[in-house]
Amino acid sequence: MIARFIACLFAVCVASFAVAQDTGLRRLDTGEDSRDWGAVGRLEIDGRGFCTGALIAPGLVLTAAHCLYSKETGRRHDVGQIEFRAGWRNGRAEAYRKVKRAVVHPKYRYSGQTEIEDVQNDLALLELHHPIRNTKITPFETADTLRKGSRIGVVSYAVGRAEAPSFQEMCRVMGRQKGVYVLSCNIDFGSSGAPVFVFEDGAVRIASVVAAKAEVRGTKVALGAALDHSLDELFAARVDESPPVRSLTPLQDRNGTGAKFVRP
Repeated sequence: MIARFIACLFAVCVASFAVAQDTGLRRLDTGEDSRDWGAVGRLEIDGRGFCTGALIAPGLVLTAAHCLYSKETGRRHDVGQIEFRAGWRNGRAEAYRKVKRAVVHPKYRYSGQTEIEDVQNDLALLELHHPIRNTKITPFETADTLRKGSRIGVVSYAVGRAEAPSFQEMCRVMGRQKGVYVLSCNIDFGSSGAPVFVFEDGAVRIASVVAAKAEVRGTKVALGAALDHSLDELFAARVDESPPVRSLTPLQDRNGTGAKFVRP
């Protein structure tokens, strides 16, 4: 159960959370502010909502798998109704692209059972109709792993800050179990699919994708899918059919742990 997993891991890493000097969110309103983050964009989904995604190749966006499913019906959204708006900021984007194909991790299942496997495999690739080739937009490379205590950052859109990306340039990896990171990052609805960046050796790479937010004993955390656990399988799945879908219960509080899980 995801709630039990969060509660157990929280007990181990709460001390490190208490001493982490996390920065707040900084809104990237100007071209100068967002100069290095143009490959992060807002995913407009069927005119009903949005998520965050990031380019990892000129024609390929990495995001969370659950963004592709309707909360009401549990069915996949029509990919023809999904648009990637790279560098979306105050009513304009650096580039607009429709999605040609969406590939969900083969082990991901959109269901009412919020197991740890749902989070660790919550990854999807969106193939764009036309690659984005723009001098202001450079796709990000990916990184294999994050260590406990690693300095990370998240660039995301969310409810209340949907018109420009926000950057939290320092939060921390609190721990990991299987393919799920627990992160001290500030996320909300709309942040699903946001890239989690690691800053090492002078480079910025994507090492995780925001899959969910959680609250344990009043402390808010983010859950991220680890790329080293699932990314290779996701790329291999580009030649396969997408798995069947089932409905999802968006909020769970199980076993009296006080842990609340919700898709952001």
